[in-house]
Amino acid sequence: MPSDQEIQRIRRLITRMTADLQDLTDEERAQITDAVAVVRQGRKRIVSLGLPRSRQPLPDVRPERIA
Repeated sequence: MPSDQEIQRIRRLITRMTADLQDLTDEERAQITDAVAVVRQGRKRIVSLGLPRSRQPLPDVRPERIA
């Protein structure tokens, strides 16, 4: 659980970022929106890849057979 100090720090950061975003031009905000979309698309592809799976070996149904 985050401490109250950590929560306050994050809240100040969010407030500062919101104020800074309001100071940007429409073109600058659009560039940021585009960049965020690119990052999210890339992250979506990476996360959905998952880990390779390996199957358990099948049991030997004829142990007397020589390989």
